[in-house]
Amino acid sequence: MLSPSSHLTCALFGVAVGCLLPSGALARDPREPIRTTYTEGDLAGYSGIVAPDTQQPLGVVEYVQRRKGDVLEATRVAYFADGSSDEDSAEVKLGKSLRTIRGHSIIRDASGRITVDMRIDVASGHVTGFYGLDKERKDFDERGEIPPGTYFGPLINLVLKNFDANAENGRLVFHTIVPTPGPRQLDMEVIRQQEVTLSRAGHDIPTVRYMMRPTVNPILNPIVHMIAPETHFYLTRTQPPATARFEGPRNYAGQAIRLE
Repeated sequence: MLSPSSHLTCALFGVAVGCLLPSGALARDPREPIRTTYTEGDLAGYSGIVAPDTQQPLGVVEYVQRRKGDVLEATRVAYFADGSSDEDSAEVKLGKSLRTIRGHSIIRDASGRITVDMRIDVASGHVTGFYGLDKERKDFDERGEIPPGTYFGPLINLVLKNFDANAENGRLVFHTIVPTPGPRQLDMEVIRQQEVTLSRAGHDIPTVRYMMRPTVNPILNPIVHMIAPETHFYLTRTQPPATARFEGPRNYAGQAIRLE
């Protein structure tokens, strides 16, 4: 069975993002598919990767999204200057809600060798792959329930895009699977924060900042939030919203990056 989030502490280092839940009722069940607001179609683009502290260029992210009938295929690949890369792809069924079908995550080191390879099949509840190199390689073949409302990789952008249709009291919780470096199931919470204006050459961009991080339960959350790095997304105030900036960890290794 996949490890539940309550059994994780060290695994949370490589996870994106949140805020503590104030007293009151919980939002929607995080295992349920999120409701959709916008029609998705074909999309492609690039974003630069920089170091948050020095603004030194680190690489580039390529994003491609294709719609085939009621299925959306999305792939995001981050290429770094040292030759390493992080690649995530996913398929989701479109409709009144987003129901994840499958996904694939690959992490390559500076020499191009695959250090993490994780495949997810939601319908069969099957997660396979490996992490590590040579004698330290560990293969995994795990089965357990994976709810259709599970989002990872490029699908997180769709969760954020539909935040207003699913959030309660400015908070949205969703289910995810992350390689840390092995597969882990856990819940992530997204909190709407303040409005921020980003300065760009020739044009300022009004945005809303969101914070995301793991959530376990009210008792363990303070400890989890001390360990897990915060992740921030800046979404434009347009309809539909678009991600204007990302600040957070690259992957489970914890390297801080910014996407513009």
